[in-house]
Amino acid sequence: RAIVKAADPGVTERIKWNAPSFFHRDDFATVNLRPPGVGLILYTGAKVKKSAAEGMTIDDPAGLLEWPAKDRAIAAFKDAADIEAKRAALTAILRQWLARMTPPE
Repeated sequence: RAIVKAADPGVTERIKWNAPSFFHRDDFATVNLRPPGVGLILYTGAKVKKSAAEGMTIDDPAGLLEWPAKDRAIAAFKDAADIEAKRAALTAILRQWLARMTPPE
């Protein structure tokens, strides 16, 4: 949670869908707490936007992201140590994601 909030001073946190969720101009991330690990689901807001058809372009040299849709990605981690080891890569992804977010239409 701290890594997501530190990615940009405008990020706020709340509980949505029974999990920690994050907002910056629109909803953009939710923590997925599923044993044996933790996932961070990235998306482009609560409503469908142009990015659903166009997709998001994110540099991911560490290969953290899985893409179930053009505008949704999942970063999966084994445990807290795995998250910490990938902190720099995750921070870079989050900053790119936030920069590409558009305000709600």
